[in-house]
Amino acid sequence: MASAAVAASGPQPMTPEEKKVILASSLGTVFEWYDFYLYGSLAAVIGLKFFSMYDETTRNVFALLAFAAGFLVRPFGALVFGRLGDLVGRKYTFLVTIVIMGASTFIVGIMPTSDQIGILAPIGLIILRMLQGLALGGEYGGAATYVAEHAPNGRRGFYTSFIQITATAGLFLSLLVILGTRSILGEAAFAEWGWRVPFLLSLALLAISVWIRMQMQESPAFQKMKDEGKVSKAPLGEAFGQWKNAKIALFALLGLVMGQAVVWYTGQFYALFFIGSVLKVDGFTTNMLIAWSLVLGSGGFVFFGWLSDKIGRKPIILGGCLIAAVTYFPMFKLISHEANPALSAAHASIPVVVSADTSACSFQFNPTGTARFTQPCDVTKAALARASVNYRVQNTPGQQAVTVQIANQPVVNATVTEGGQTRINPQFQAQLTAALNAVNYPTAANPSVVKMSGPFDVFREQPAVLILMLTLLVIYVTMVYGPIAAALVELFPTRIRYTSMSLPYHIGNGWFGGLMPATAFAIIAQTGDVYAGLWYPIVIALATVVIGIFMVPETYKRDIFAENADGSAKH
Repeated sequence: MASAAVAASGPQPMTPEEKKVILASSLGTVFEWYDFYLYGSLAAVIGLKFFSMYDETTRNVFALLAFAAGFLVRPFGALVFGRLGDLVGRKYTFLVTIVIMGASTFIVGIMPTSDQIGILAPIGLIILRMLQGLALGGEYGGAATYVAEHAPNGRRGFYTSFIQITATAGLFLSLLVILGTRSILGEAAFAEWGWRVPFLLSLALLAISVWIRMQMQESPAFQKMKDEGKVSKAPLGEAFGQWKNAKIALFALLGLVMGQAVVWYTGQFYALFFIGSVLKVDGFTTNMLIAWSLVLGSGGFVFFGWLSDKIGRKPIILGGCLIAAVTYFPMFKLISHEANPALSAAHASIPVVVSADTSACSFQFNPTGTARFTQPCDVTKAALARASVNYRVQNTPGQQAVTVQIANQPVVNATVTEGGQTRINPQFQAQLTAALNAVNYPTAANPSVVKMSGPFDVFREQPAVLILMLTLLVIYVTMVYGPIAAALVELFPTRIRYTSMSLPYHIGNGWFGGLMPATAFAIIAQTGDVYAGLWYPIVIALATVVIGIFMVPETYKRDIFAENADGSAKH
């Protein structure tokens, strides 16, 4: 893999050894995503073990806050490790990231709980979670850059598509390990100590990953640049302090990654939230439906990566954003009809009206779970949203009382007035539940809800149709995500590539994508429409289509091995 050979004769087809190295790089990234997702999958257990000094509500808030910390620091990891990767090389930088990730995850598995060491436990957990986020912020850019700089021109989309599978594969692996551990140990043992096992397994995965990455060579493009003395002395300043480079990163964020992120989160995470929390499908069935869709749809990552080498990155990424935006509403309504027919019918046929002075209502955006919405209007709308009730708000200016009218039932008073003061009716939740029951508003246990008896209970109409629809959502994900690594790599010159591509990727996915659940719930509570949360990914995906068409260049024919004398990419 000598850089001189690349320079002298141009990019050559990849050798079997190079393919092995790239496969090894992807495998290491799978393990890193596995580590990252373990916390999310076990957030409830983690909250109980590390925040036991608080009541259940506060405990869950802090558990979610610790989970969010891993997402929020990812862009900072991109800056730290991106700079390091452009200064000293790709290989050693993402060797460091996987050690940090694996060690942090393993330590969670052996760390004493809050019952044993008190406040030090949650503090230590949040520090470890932030280290995980920093490591992941450096990992993706390093792996994508490394693979792309090994791949021959004309095949970068195909080879980097294997990196794109790793996030889904890591999620899938974490779920399998957790389900396997639970089934072997039993729920009681798992809740007591077995939850540590998936974290402890990280040590074995870390050892394998470090051994694999120690065998790697430096990427030919970086080695060639290093041999020629063209390595950037200040990657951060060059990437973001010079407008000619900073504007490319900005347009990459807004015209590619922003839309990719929301489509990815909608297809894999919001679908999980919507089926479980909105449609009230049990956890096992929800996870099985998503797992089957991932198995059936994930081949699209490689297919669309390969196709992007033939027709370009933009048509596929922007096309995926556009198709997703146009079809999300009908698809999620069909998912609702199949997953919980009774609830879907109630949404259409049972009118619910909240009467309140809307000037006293908040937009309940709560990304960290720490905000408290205590106004009667907010409490009322949040209760209806949690019950998956469709409602509309009737503005009554100057009226302090908040009421709920359900079909032809007597009005439910959400507030009471005593001594001239209006406050929440302490019987509101019970009265609301009774009023919903009176009109047969379906509960989570209604017999129409889809329920799978086992992993292979998929040959009935309900699970089969749902898996088909969810697989289509995953295919949208593969369209936007399969070619994205190649597109980002090709936008930037070798000397600042690691730094430049990492930041827009992690801002897009860590912030635009990571904020989707909180934003979607706030929109649902604001509008009273269980489908209204879809406006968030739809608007962002459409904005990306417009910006991408006009501001982002097509790069699939760009030769990343050939650069101008100053190290900038030849267009």
